[in-house]
Amino acid sequence: MRILIAAVIIAVLGWGGYWYVGASAVENGLRDWIEQRRAEGWLAEYATLNTRGFPHRFDTTITDLELADPRSAIAWNMPQLRIVSLSYRPNHVIAIWPEKQTFASPWQKITMTSDDMRASIVFRPDTALTLERSSFVLSNVSLGSSLGWTASLENGEFYTRQTVGQENAHDIYFEARNLRPSNGLLAALDPARALPEVITTLKVDGTVAFDAPWDRRAIERRRPQPTALKLKLLQASWGKLDLQAAGDLEVRAGGLLEGRIVVRAENWREILQIGVSSGLVPKALSSSVERALELLAGMSGSPDSLDAPLSFRGGRAFFGPIPLGPAPRLQLP
Repeated sequence: MRILIAAVIIAVLGWGGYWYVGASAVENGLRDWIEQRRAEGWLAEYATLNTRGFPHRFDTTITDLELADPRSAIAWNMPQLRIVSLSYRPNHVIAIWPEKQTFASPWQKITMTSDDMRASIVFRPDTALTLERSSFVLSNVSLGSSLGWTASLENGEFYTRQTVGQENAHDIYFEARNLRPSNGLLAALDPARALPEVITTLKVDGTVAFDAPWDRRAIERRRPQPTALKLKLLQASWGKLDLQAAGDLEVRAGGLLEGRIVVRAENWREILQIGVSSGLVPKALSSSVERALELLAGMSGSPDSLDAPLSFRGGRAFFGPIPLGPAPRLQLP
């Protein structure tokens, strides 16, 4: 009996020592990261940084956190950030944001409020902290700008996971439901206000390949840049408008897109008008583009439906046979 009691005491003391060492490592790692950002010219300040949760969790709370990146000129301030991991699985981290946080730039200050905003991130158990998979969910998000505009989102989800059998590639899924853009954006996209104020669904499902792994160096040094995009589905539903797309793209030097996406659009004339209103389609070309799209729609079998390829080649963009201008570039800041 005494041997059993002694074994239990040793196990408890051993686990307590492990937890203390682990909690200290978490706190010191975060403090070191903040100090490294300061050394690189960031503004990085906080009031307190403490870890609790013995014996099963490392529950770290940072209060009055303020980060400002001189490269992007964006500052981020929040009263509290919680970072939680299980003490027996420290490479699985959950981040929980506060109900209110602010983002500031030289142009405006944006206040974000939400009922729920959290992320679950699983890293490889190595010092580089290479991303394996992640999930990000948010609920009842509202944005308010110092310039006077507001926007909101009922709920959204974002998931990633490393693509099986492909190095530095991630399967990505994003869905936003009941998105209410700012009045200024609505006026630009739909000046006649013929559409509802709420975009019902935005959905993206695909795979993105990168030129480097997403690990701690992605924040500390350089963002991995996309090299290829396999789009399984892009869908946007807004009132009577429905847009779907799928295809494969290469991302060449300088972020230049090359490849083809098949686009299917319901009530395409209204979508074209949005393109003209937003400046994506030059107003001087709108009549010519509309006649060409009518021809394509006739080939699709329905005057209100459009099924045609969006192609990027030689630095130019084409919708079916219609030239749209320079091909866009895809580069992460």
